[in-house]
Amino acid sequence: MAEPYASRLSGALQFRDFESAEASLRKLDALYREFREVSDRVGTSFVRSLVLKGKQRAESLAASTRVNPDKRREKQEIASWFRVWLETPDLFFDWVELRKQSEEFQRRFPSQVG
Repeated sequence: MAEPYASRLSGALQFRDFESAEASLRKLDALYREFREVSDRVGTSFVRSLVLKGKQRAESLAASTRVNPDKRREKQEIASWFRVWLETPDLFFDWVELRKQSEEFQRRFPSQVG
């Protein structure tokens, strides 16, 4: 990845847990919007590629039998967050707030409640 993109996007993709995944998506979304505002197709493409890579990595971890079942469920959920952002970045943050409040999310991830 060429500059200035490499330094701006370096370390931006994190998804250790829900908190880091959401923070990462907020940072990447801000960069995406900044690039989009100045019609920087290369920049927006790099951001989308990075989010897609995160989705694929999260799906891979979710499918791995070597990963703890709770962590696998978490990675599966995070992969869906990345997918929703890729499909509808303008609605993502409203969606994720509703998702975290949903009965299903709270049942699957009780440690995230509160």
